[in-house]
Amino acid sequence: MQCPVCHNEVSPQNAFCNHCGAPMAAAAAQAAPAGAGATPPPTYVAPPVAASSGLSDNAAGAIAYLTIIPAIIFLVIEPYNKIPFVRFHSWQSIGLCVAAVLLQICVSIVEAMTHFIPGIILLFMLVHLAIGLGIFLVWLFVILKASKGEWYKLPIIGNFAENQARS
Repeated sequence: MQCPVCHNEVSPQNAFCNHCGAPMAAAAAQAAPAGAGATPPPTYVAPPVAASSGLSDNAAGAIAYLTIIPAIIFLVIEPYNKIPFVRFHSWQSIGLCVAAVLLQICVSIVEAMTHFIPGIILLFMLVHLAIGLGIFLVWLFVILKASKGEWYKLPIIGNFAENQARS
């Protein structure tokens, strides 16, 4: 038997098409011989597609961590700057970015002050690598927490973000 709407093959035992959901009574009525009092088969009208209002809160919270730019955009754009969850993660993303840059600058200053010590460059290469890896892992962690809808607060930065999200 063939679906009257999408024309896919459907088992005769099914009441509805497995592909589009159209009622198979219309197909059965078409297949049956039409008598003098037969009514035309009912037509299937697809349900309207729901209009999307944009990103979900979880998606917007996770996207805020991608770079500092989406975080700033979510703090400016109208529907997202009213949602406390998105505001919190946007502020925490900005705080994490600022903390990462400040930490790398401080290590670079100490490296520059101790550059005359032989072999210190190798040590600081490892320090920069460890800091970068640590920041990357924290970044992945907070993205996962935001995508699950959790209000995970990083130490110090999280308190700042929570205060900003409430105001």
